[in-house]
Amino acid sequence: MALLSALPIVAQNTSSGGYPITPVPFTSVKITPQTFWGQRLDASRETTVPLAFSKCEETGRYRNFEIAAQHLQGVNTDTVTVGGLAFDDTDVYKTIEGCSYLLQTFPNLKLAIERHGHTDIVPAQQYMDSVLAIVKAAQEPDGYLYTSRTMNPKHPHEWAGEHRWELVEDLSHEFYDLGHMVEGAIAHYQATGKRTFLDIARGYADCVCREIGEGNDQVVRVPGHQIAEMALAKLYLVTGEKKYLDQAKFFLDKRGYTTRTDEYSQAHKPVIEQDEAVGHAVRASYMYAGMADVAALTGDTAYINAIDRIWSNIVEKKYYITGGIGATSNGEAFGENYELPNMSAYCETCAAIGNVYVNYRLFLLHGESKYYDVLERSLYNGLISGVSLDGGGFFYPNPLESIGQHQRQPWFGCACCPSNICRFIPSLPGYIYAVKDNNLFVNLFMGNTAELRVANRKLTLEQQTGYPYDGDIQLTVKKGSAPFAMNIRIPGWVRGDVVPSDLYTYVDGKRLGYSVSVNGTPVESKVNEAGYLVIDRKWKAGDKVQIHFDMEPRVVRANAKVEADRGRISVERGPLVYCAEFCDNEGFDVRSILVNQNPQFIVGSKDLTYKKDGKDYAFPITTLTTDAQVLKFNDEGALETRSVKVNLIPYYAWNHRGSGSMAVWLPQELRAHCSAQVSPKLRTGYANPILDHVFTADPTAVEFGGRLYVYGTNDSEQYEHSEKNSYEL
Repeated sequence: MALLSALPIVAQNTSSGGYPITPVPFTSVKITPQTFWGQRLDASRETTVPLAFSKCEETGRYRNFEIAAQHLQGVNTDTVTVGGLAFDDTDVYKTIEGCSYLLQTFPNLKLAIERHGHTDIVPAQQYMDSVLAIVKAAQEPDGYLYTSRTMNPKHPHEWAGEHRWELVEDLSHEFYDLGHMVEGAIAHYQATGKRTFLDIARGYADCVCREIGEGNDQVVRVPGHQIAEMALAKLYLVTGEKKYLDQAKFFLDKRGYTTRTDEYSQAHKPVIEQDEAVGHAVRASYMYAGMADVAALTGDTAYINAIDRIWSNIVEKKYYITGGIGATSNGEAFGENYELPNMSAYCETCAAIGNVYVNYRLFLLHGESKYYDVLERSLYNGLISGVSLDGGGFFYPNPLESIGQHQRQPWFGCACCPSNICRFIPSLPGYIYAVKDNNLFVNLFMGNTAELRVANRKLTLEQQTGYPYDGDIQLTVKKGSAPFAMNIRIPGWVRGDVVPSDLYTYVDGKRLGYSVSVNGTPVESKVNEAGYLVIDRKWKAGDKVQIHFDMEPRVVRANAKVEADRGRISVERGPLVYCAEFCDNEGFDVRSILVNQNPQFIVGSKDLTYKKDGKDYAFPITTLTTDAQVLKFNDEGALETRSVKVNLIPYYAWNHRGSGSMAVWLPQELRAHCSAQVSPKLRTGYANPILDHVFTADPTAVEFGGRLYVYGTNDSEQYEHSEKNSYEL
């Protein structure tokens, strides 16, 4: 079948069973170097992807495939101990996926791979070919590919069970492996034109389709950790084979009807009856993306209604100002409605990526800009905060407040977040544009050149901008001519909506403006109900569209039902959420301030500089400065105030210059001052060894991961975040 390339959905037109709106594929869009996102792709190319491949070598990911292949070749592997995590194979698949996307921007990509104490520089395609040879050799004759069993079938991984699919609804992750394999294989096929990985993935998918179902010699199972649903829907669109879409729908239809019926796994009720986001946030977001796929590709209105209800619940009651989802470390899960703590916010990086997937699909289904408003907030804040600017350090959770207990790490034992960043950042070109009939949608603003087909005409479009730091965008038709309607997204933050709900509200009274012109002539049309300004004309080479969005600092308050944010404000500028960090605010704790009642801001710029592994880094950022007061008691016990300047940086840029205090939500009322942050559980005398000591300053108790951690000092010792200074809740 002919290649139908796109990311993340290879959509056909509606009549052939695809999405109503068709993405412009990542293979058609090139990000401009030395721009905001150009730098991010450089970091992926130079650091993130080579690091991930190197870690796959170092941690035995490839060795697992080699041992599995030896078993299939008749070597006795009965004494092999199967360790690691049951889903370690997916780190290989995700890294290949990310590397494949990079090839579109860097076709001659070479990788610096660390192995055996030295660095090898190898062509990316050659390296991936060598890895895929190892992967293919580990595939069983019927297509099954799960090294945690094949390495030693008599003594498989402790999570795997004695037989195939036995524990797939619990911890084996066999279907999770399938999902990431298919996602990676499609990207590799689209980027290289080679079928090597795609054939491997189809072999495993065919195995699952044969063995899972309600027919004779089949078993009914659903994924314990979702992602196979969205991957199989994509495989259907690439191959045209409906059995893959049917299998995706089967997995969703049967959820809640098997032995797994808990909220953690979103199996507490049938998916079409669900109306609240619950349980493990990554599993949930992957499932919701799969539901959106099935809703669009089958036209099933029950699925459409269900995913719309769940989306509303998230953006109205369970969505962080930074675009993160998943409030609690207990199960890496969504909390209750309006439960959005800051210090203990989990906001897993993978969950932010999953949230992008969901909102992207809902845009393709409904064509409304509000989904991109949510996507953009997650993208520029809670998602890219998960990877350092140099591309070599990662957050698993992304809290909105810290007292120094958070640091990015170069890798994790459970490496889902680093390898997910590996595949997501290079995929971004596929999210910028979309097409429906004679309509072109311009959804994201970043420097790029795109080869498009609109109204059956080929066009080359160039976008130039300093976004997200500046609100000026220029779109130029470089080649081609055609009559079509250009739909330009006017972001919610321009139109006065923080999010598409009353969860957050601008409270500074400002009204931002925008303007659009074509070849110097102002466009008078208004934003339509879907959130787009539409310019319908015959376009020709040389036409220029100038877009201007006012970009000013904005003050945000949360809905009063969000207890953690009462009496506090957050600050934004454009799509970026800001935070105060210790290293820009010497002489006081950024958590101990009171921001002025009517804060005014000075916009500045600087290079955020730091040293890492002997190398100096500098990244330009836009800063904000405002006035505040620090409260403290003097020697006589009287309350005193001191005026200070508070410096703010974009949230995504925090934790590059050491560990210390950071806050997104800044106190503006006395009730929110940090002296009131002593936990009621501490005050009411819960047993804890620390309470035997007399503190010279009020202790602070922070709930995190199901424990209560106590911070404070007495005359002889500093008590900080540690297991000995905590107790189970």
